[in-house]
Amino acid sequence: MSGDAASTPKPKLQTRDKPWLFRTYSGHSSARASNALYRTNLARGQTGLSVAFDLPTQTGYDSDHVLARGEVGKVGVPISHLGDMQTLFEGIPLEKMNTSMTINAPAPWLLALYVATAERQGADRAALQGTVQNDLIKEYLSRGTYIFPPEPSLRLIGDVIAFTYRDIPKWNPTNVCSYHLQEAGATPEQELAFALATAIAVLDTVKAGGQVPEADFPEVVGRISFFVNAGIRFITEMCKMRAFCDLWDEICLTRYGVTDEKFRRFRYGVQVNSLGLTEQQPENNVYRILLEMLAVVLSKNARARAVQLPAWNEALGLPRPWDQQWSLRLQQIVAFETDLLDYGDIFDGSREIAAKVEELKGAAREELARIAAMGGAEAAVEAGYMKQKLVESNSRRIGGIESGEQIVVGVNKYTEGADSPLVGGDGAIMTVDPAVEAEQIAALTAWKAARDTKDVGAALDGLRRAAAEGTNIMEPTIACAHAGVTTGEWSQTLREVFGEYRAPTGVGRAAAQPEAGGRLAEVRARVDDLSTRLGRRLKILVGKPGLDGHSNGAEQIAVRARDSGMEVVYEGIRLTPAQIVNAALEESVHVVGLSILSGSHVPLVSDVLDRMRAEGLADIPVIVGGIIPPEDEKILLAAGVARVYTPKDYDITAIMADIVGIVDLTTRQAA
Repeated sequence: MSGDAASTPKPKLQTRDKPWLFRTYSGHSSARASNALYRTNLARGQTGLSVAFDLPTQTGYDSDHVLARGEVGKVGVPISHLGDMQTLFEGIPLEKMNTSMTINAPAPWLLALYVATAERQGADRAALQGTVQNDLIKEYLSRGTYIFPPEPSLRLIGDVIAFTYRDIPKWNPTNVCSYHLQEAGATPEQELAFALATAIAVLDTVKAGGQVPEADFPEVVGRISFFVNAGIRFITEMCKMRAFCDLWDEICLTRYGVTDEKFRRFRYGVQVNSLGLTEQQPENNVYRILLEMLAVVLSKNARARAVQLPAWNEALGLPRPWDQQWSLRLQQIVAFETDLLDYGDIFDGSREIAAKVEELKGAAREELARIAAMGGAEAAVEAGYMKQKLVESNSRRIGGIESGEQIVVGVNKYTEGADSPLVGGDGAIMTVDPAVEAEQIAALTAWKAARDTKDVGAALDGLRRAAAEGTNIMEPTIACAHAGVTTGEWSQTLREVFGEYRAPTGVGRAAAQPEAGGRLAEVRARVDDLSTRLGRRLKILVGKPGLDGHSNGAEQIAVRARDSGMEVVYEGIRLTPAQIVNAALEESVHVVGLSILSGSHVPLVSDVLDRMRAEGLADIPVIVGGIIPPEDEKILLAAGVARVYTPKDYDITAIMADIVGIVDLTTRQAA
């Protein structure tokens, strides 16, 4: 026996893999408050920063702009100038940090502020590590923080790439983001194809731009990173990630001739799905988040390089530091307590997994071919094709939940249960003090007064020349940062050169989805009856005041209202309250629906109501949808809002029936 034991080979000990970067996506109120949060999170074991900017910053406005009202510091940190950026990273040595910044249209500007801040700290540019998202294609399709048309936007992405590969070689200059595509309804096949088509558009732009020598192009390809989403169907999602790796390797080799394998690696970070988080029984979201994370860490050959998890209560409002800590601890438990990192890829050799990966790759190749036939991602955006497909996919998803075909525990099945002790009461979610906006504006005014206006003017002139002449804008942009230029001044200068853009909404051409149970037919009959009594077709205005670009909910309301037989006025995102009220007046609508997911619902809705009363439109009912806490719902109803809908109101057909009833009652009372 002892001889047999001695002859048995011992199992080979594997080196334990290093864990991915642990991040939490965070930023709020002010640069100083966010700095305190970052330092706390780093002390608790977070290994990288992921900066959330507020909507004015994301869309290139200063905090004192009319469109910024109510939005300052709500969904992220306001950064208006170099002083704000220095405060944000005070006490955090950027030379030693890995920082991800979720910024797109103003990505060159925020990167310039980051570089200037690092230089003020005495850091070497070449030592900086991190990522700017810098992906404009998906902004036209989902999140809506674009500023310029697609062509100059791609040029700016190319400028950042050409600058970073020379000056900041460890930096990821673009983070092709399919995360928000899934949030907008993309299927796994669409997420694969649309993201890869975006990466192709970016690399083709860089190649044609001539700023990168041919011999260095593989290096540029090697710095392209991705930011993906992982949903609850975690086997499919894991197969999607393996498909991403295979397809990207294929594109790099066959389209761009990259022979060095390390430059063809699919490098990605992930935040798991926030769309699937529920307001009902929100404690269930903890399990959802864990399962979704497994999709991107289980398969070693397709493992994420960085992971950030939403908080369990994000469907209720802004998470607290404790909620973010809970998400961080989940990552740490999986990485350090389990044996996940001890083994090779446990899915290699699985016939089921291989078959699913091939199925996804085949469908993605077909979609990529369709986009290529249109002229690529830029043309597919401008034609409205990609947006239309996302609106249709999201309609199918919502229809499945309404019919019960797609089960969501606690929402359309197993809805009975004890109230959660984790929610309710003061402090259940984080709120931003309204005084933050006034303080930020006062600080901005003081900053402008203290700087050298000649230096500012000269720096902006240099930026304008570079933009107009087609030279790389990064060094002039860094000069603007050091001179004290503000976010709004930087973007306004480029707006004057490139113009602004309004992307297709995808609503008008989205195909109607098959209905279940005839409920929509009943609503159509009620709409027809009410329209006859009104003497014209029932008309709804769907508006998005402020800077919130998450248009999925508004689009689905607009599509279902259209399919219900209503006449729909929907002009897309980023409207002032004055523009919305003017449209209600000119279009003679019967009801106004406002969609706001940025937490700015109270000031923006109040402004709309005040303006409607001033224009004699007080008799037109206003309904509001968004992530709205119960306390704010009471405020809105008391102010005159007819109805408030939150994520728990998932049945859009029922909402349509409710709207018909609201208009019917209002018109009868007026008569």
